[in-house]
Amino acid sequence: MNTHNLNFDINKVPTPCYVVDERLIRKNLEILKAVKERVGCKILLAQKAFSMFSLYPLVGQYLDGTTASGLHEAKLGYKYMGKENHVFSAAYSEVELEGVLPICSHVVFNSFSQWDKFKKRALGAGVSCGIRINPEHSTQTGAIYDPCSPGSRLGVTKEHFHFDGLDGIEGLHFHTLCQQDSDALVETLHVVEEKFSICFERLKWINMGGGHHITRQDYDIDRLVDCITDFRKRYPHLEVYLEPGEAIALDAGFLCASVLDIVNNKTDIAILDASAACHMPDVLEMPYRPRVISSGERGEKAYSYTLAGPTCLAGDIIGEYSFDKPLTPGDILVFEDMAIYSMVKNNTFNGMNLPSIAICREENGIEVVKSFGYDDFERRLS
Repeated sequence: MNTHNLNFDINKVPTPCYVVDERLIRKNLEILKAVKERVGCKILLAQKAFSMFSLYPLVGQYLDGTTASGLHEAKLGYKYMGKENHVFSAAYSEVELEGVLPICSHVVFNSFSQWDKFKKRALGAGVSCGIRINPEHSTQTGAIYDPCSPGSRLGVTKEHFHFDGLDGIEGLHFHTLCQQDSDALVETLHVVEEKFSICFERLKWINMGGGHHITRQDYDIDRLVDCITDFRKRYPHLEVYLEPGEAIALDAGFLCASVLDIVNNKTDIAILDASAACHMPDVLEMPYRPRVISSGERGEKAYSYTLAGPTCLAGDIIGEYSFDKPLTPGDILVFEDMAIYSMVKNNTFNGMNLPSIAICREENGIEVVKSFGYDDFERRLS
């Protein structure tokens, strides 16, 4: 297999294993740092996409902190990053709210009913409080990932926004994008200003959420810079936050998997020790076909296969691929762009073992930072 674009020896990696390349993470962080410096905004790591805390010291050298979707992520950011720590939840329980207040710098509420319920405690804790808004303007087609889709539970619409009830509220948060270019932000921000700018003068910050694919090769960074720069000229008193998750680790991680067997049922099927259902669930949820190094589309190269996982789920299918040489048991395949929404979403269906987690260090090569076994499976069920 041609693995010339890898910085590590796949034969030194246990499979299945996620490998995150420190050099590639730093490359992404350098791009994000340049954006920060050009526009004077702050950028946070959205942990829902990438929670590999062993790399938080590196991320913390470039970014301003973390953002969480609940108590556990908030604890992770507080413990391992220790910078600004933001949290948003569609609804906080009493226990969760009490847990985040001592460790978060910013707490965003999803409704005015939750704000009214927890206002006194939040202000008493000295955190900066915000409300999530829903501009009701979709720029994408996938409803499952669209917070502006009809009937969305995420964010307060203009109709229900309490413009006269903002005492104590210091910021607004909107998150409407998913893997999109800067044109979507330009379009959305125009709508946000049109609907909500009447209260901007009373605020201290605005969080423009995530979904900004800033480190993607064809992303229009200049347009992003112009958009935020122009916004800050209009509202110089507002601190601007972005909270991308994918952009930090985009194309910086891999999933190494071994071929266990080849079976045939009208087509050759390679069964791997990695599972779409367990180890890369977005393949089934979105769905999408992850790239495999040195492979092509079905029929493009001489030998075509369906790649599949070993679970009992009939639909545990990764996709159709072709290779220059026949696959045999023991071959190692390398899936690309596997740092994001992989480790944070994997599961142990069928008792499948979770992949090991490794870092390809800039100087010392492969370092396995976490391995899993039966005890991890049992602990989740006991």
